[in-house]
Amino acid sequence: MKASKLIVLISSILVVSSITVSCKKDKKEDVTDSDTSAAADHSYVENLSNDMDNIGDQAGNSASGSSLSTYKIINPGNSLLSTCAVVSVFHADSTNSDTLLVDFGATNCVGNDGRVRNGQIRYVYSGGKHYRDSGIVITVTPINYSVEGNQVSGTKTITNKGRISNGNFVWEISSNLSIVKANNGGTLTWSCSRTKTLLNTASVYSGPAVPINWPQAKIAITGNATGTSAAGNSYTASITNALIRDFTCSPSPGNPHRHPFIQGTFDFTPSGKATRTVDFGAGTCDMAATVTINGNTYNIML
Repeated sequence: MKASKLIVLISSILVVSSITVSCKKDKKEDVTDSDTSAAADHSYVENLSNDMDNIGDQAGNSASGSSLSTYKIINPGNSLLSTCAVVSVFHADSTNSDTLLVDFGATNCVGNDGRVRNGQIRYVYSGGKHYRDSGIVITVTPINYSVEGNQVSGTKTITNKGRISNGNFVWEISSNLSIVKANNGGTLTWSCSRTKTLLNTASVYSGPAVPINWPQAKIAITGNATGTSAAGNSYTASITNALIRDFTCSPSPGNPHRHPFIQGTFDFTPSGKATRTVDFGAGTCDMAATVTINGNTYNIML
């Protein structure tokens, strides 16, 4: 009888132990996926790439509106180019592809957006002389170029498709960029196919002889991208609602020419992980965005 009770007792202990171990195991495996760093890096590269477009367009127009001349920017108040950026032009005539070189120098050129740049960006134009010219193709190449200590290399191609979207300018953009982050932060790769639309063309474009008034511009970006994060993990990204950048929005008081995306969403899927939905909001002028993973929403600052 005692032996039977002992067997029952031992069996009960084993069952309880099994349940306890199982619960501990389940608890250990229930790790919430809250990593937003790769999605934030992707957003940073998106802005960095877009800034390269704008720098080229602004550099191709002097303060008087003439195109492709050698100068230091005269009035940097409406430009990403500060007075430390030197712009040079080669083969500036109608029979050759024109080369525009923007040189930020070797010692920390601070732009009006508050970002520190070094090195050069080369723009080769064919089929026109301005970013606004329908049919122009621009090949963009960073040369020893860095932004905030992040080294940028690769190439991108911009094609002006004309005013094909409700009278608005449209550009097709393909990019293959690599960014080595400062302070041994890892290396990002980024390849994308983008469509960029100037949503208020009629308000900021008055004809081919006058530069686009970018400080009043509003653009939309759509398309897809692939790449690898700083940790070396591959990912895909797909814009699900057009990303909106309004250049009249300056939410950072210390950096009045920093214009983040303020509207739109994209899905970001790291290899082996759940899709993250990044939401820039509904158009409020701020530096905030959210990342939603498995139903959990996290706030990030751009």
